[in-house]
Amino acid sequence: MTAAHAPRRTGWTALALGALGVVFGDIGTSPLYAIQTVFAIDGGIVRPTHSDVYGVISLVFWSITVVVSAKYVAFILRADNDGEGGVMALAALARRWVRQGGRRAVLVMLLGVVGASLFYGDSVITPAISVLSAIEGLSVPAPALRSAEVPLGLLILTVLFFGQRVGTHRVGRLFGPVMVVWFAVLAVLGLGGIVRDPAILAALLPTWSIGFVVEHPMIAFVAMGAVVLAITGAEALYADMGHFGRSPIRRAWFGLVFPCLTLNYLGQGALVLRDPAAIANPFYLLAPRWAVFPLIVLATTATVIASQAVISGAFSVSRQAERLGYLPRLTVRHTSPVEGGQIYVPVINWVLYGGVVLLVLIFESSQRLATAYGLAVTGTFLLTTTLFLIHAEAAWGWARWQLIGVGVLFGVLELTFFTANLTKIVHGGWLPVVIAILVATVMLTWRKGSAIVTRKRRNLEGPLQDFLEDLHTESYARVPGTAVFMHPGEDTTPIALRENLKINHVVHERIAIVRTVSEVIPHVAPEDRIRWYPVGEPRDHIIHLDLHYGFQDDQNVPRALEFAQRQGVPIDPDDAVYFLSRITLHRGPTKYMSRWRKRVFIGLAHNAASPTDYFRLPSSRTVSMGAAVTL
Repeated sequence: MTAAHAPRRTGWTALALGALGVVFGDIGTSPLYAIQTVFAIDGGIVRPTHSDVYGVISLVFWSITVVVSAKYVAFILRADNDGEGGVMALAALARRWVRQGGRRAVLVMLLGVVGASLFYGDSVITPAISVLSAIEGLSVPAPALRSAEVPLGLLILTVLFFGQRVGTHRVGRLFGPVMVVWFAVLAVLGLGGIVRDPAILAALLPTWSIGFVVEHPMIAFVAMGAVVLAITGAEALYADMGHFGRSPIRRAWFGLVFPCLTLNYLGQGALVLRDPAAIANPFYLLAPRWAVFPLIVLATTATVIASQAVISGAFSVSRQAERLGYLPRLTVRHTSPVEGGQIYVPVINWVLYGGVVLLVLIFESSQRLATAYGLAVTGTFLLTTTLFLIHAEAAWGWARWQLIGVGVLFGVLELTFFTANLTKIVHGGWLPVVIAILVATVMLTWRKGSAIVTRKRRNLEGPLQDFLEDLHTESYARVPGTAVFMHPGEDTTPIALRENLKINHVVHERIAIVRTVSEVIPHVAPEDRIRWYPVGEPRDHIIHLDLHYGFQDDQNVPRALEFAQRQGVPIDPDDAVYFLSRITLHRGPTKYMSRWRKRVFIGLAHNAASPTDYFRLPSSRTVSMGAAVTL
């Protein structure tokens, strides 16, 4: 990680506290609905008997141990892309180590696209199920308030999404302490149940989960579709690694989160054994009656924090996908004056909000919504494991026996989770699949359409060398100042440069052809950002300037030019005029894309962020000139 983007030299305790407020919000609120859903699945085929309860609690504990503690904390956190994590970052990292242009490189990025698409499905479902599960505690002490759960949930979600534009930096310091209180309450509630039935501690033995699977294989298989709810949010440990570093995340997990979750699940199991009717809502029924309303307030706060983490993750994944060429330019607003990773992407925010509201209105309860949960999460688990193994072989030189051992250990369990959730397709599980298909279609359509437009654009631009030769034979006027032409190519002529000479018969005294290059790493150090060289003859006063950015960097071109000037590049950004080559797209009878994909691509292009805003160009000194391309 570069010095400019390295984590602050803060004590690991402070970083671990911050991680509690961002990284563990999702998995930390799973006790609200995980056990309840297991016993409600398929009308109650998992019964509140001794063997079933012990088997379920054992499955939950060992699923958390294998998937979260072993896979993510011990293995996946080692695969950081310049300190950043997440499925798209892992795909970009793996692509750097495989043969470029080969089938494996294509496969790696395709897996990354599918993983990102599944993450969007998770980002829609998590806020809905988390907030509803917290609000549903109202019906425990006051059944008459059940009708108010959906409206109140929608109100909280609306405030959450409308507040995104403000940013989280003002309340971020509160997230960690609130989650410390939350996990402490989880532990206290769980201990209360354990004290009444200490024998439940035996459920930690793997023999109970194995016995449950052997004795009731089909019931255990179906139950796995709900047990996975206990590990939703595991991907956040990896996706948010760049904010805190692996060590604080590991310490927070083993020092607080894992023990508190274990105690709470054990306590819920003891309660269900003591009072089978508690399967209606074992989490809230663990608490004394007087504590239910305060617990609802705390749980709602925790679920809002969990939702915030997922929404912020969607913003980050979107920017990664855009920089890697799978989404059009997005309007990105930085919400913190000091934290570059805290961003707000309006179009993603409102698409997520619309999806969340729709889900709440359709499913109306966390129990019904749980049937749609799981496929996106388990699919992401499998893709992360696959990409990790590809990276371990290519970058670390793992032997085949190591790959097979790790693949079997994690892959078999995750494949079981995935296939168990396939049984929920007709009961709502289709939802994340549809979301993933739509998102993947959009991303792959944009990628393919961009390649076609780039090829046709290059034909319009023509070779830069030919243009320079023509420039020396034509008569034109030299005007004072610097012209900066934003241009994606290196050896072709910017359309705006060609059109400016053709229409106005002028050329600026100094010309800079600027190309922004998106690297497959999160950040590029300022000292590594600038690459430049002169073009043509000295009398032309033309330079070509490459600005290299990571997929997490803000592409502020004027700021980069100021840095370039200080490094000796002959350019004066204070008097520069910026020229943009605008491409107008038209649908034509070409064979490269189907008609509906052309409509999608053109629609995305029309709604892309303005390049003036995207590159932070001064609007008073920016000119657009362009040409038409038939798609």
